[in-house]
Amino acid sequence: MTLKVVGAGFGRTGTLSLKFALEKLGFDKCYHMMEVHNQPAHRAEWAKVHRGEQVDWDALFDGFRATVDWPSCNWWREQLEHFPDAKVILSLRDPDRWYDSVMNTIYKSSSAGLASDDPGIQYGSKWAQMLIWDGVFDGRMEDRAHVIDVFNRHNEAVRAEVPADQLLVFEASEGWAPLCEFLGVPVPEEPYPKVNTTEDFIERWKQIAKQ
Repeated sequence: MTLKVVGAGFGRTGTLSLKFALEKLGFDKCYHMMEVHNQPAHRAEWAKVHRGEQVDWDALFDGFRATVDWPSCNWWREQLEHFPDAKVILSLRDPDRWYDSVMNTIYKSSSAGLASDDPGIQYGSKWAQMLIWDGVFDGRMEDRAHVIDVFNRHNEAVRAEVPADQLLVFEASEGWAPLCEFLGVPVPEEPYPKVNTTEDFIERWKQIAKQ
């Protein structure tokens, strides 16, 4: 199996909804950060990629037809080089709203995990710190202007480097139509997925805290 879709958009740009949408459209399975949690051995593989070591992309994505979200989006170039016929989806949202969403959800939870008494949670948080918060944003997550600048420069690079006929710049609010046209598949009758909003994320962590 080979990747048909490479998701280049950062986390908190509707990537979990996009994962479910792609799977509904037949690109099953779609790799997302949740797959890293389901397959802990993958953290070591992504750490190798982060260190610039060679990785077997075919083995890492065995059983998957698409990717979205962190950590995969950090290495969209390498994936496109390995899977040159794949289509690229750059998921976007308003930069200020994106920053607020990141800070109120995944950054807050992973930062809290650094102080956890659970070794597994602590390790996962250190891993996220290394690959994302330090690796992408230089450890400057409280610097709003810097983080948004990194976000914008990433998106501009994708637009500039991916051939136009291979790229879809997409916002979840656009729904099925542009996504289905780009992928050449019929539009489903059901509404486009809307999951993992900031409110959903915060409520889920409240429940975890109670436990």
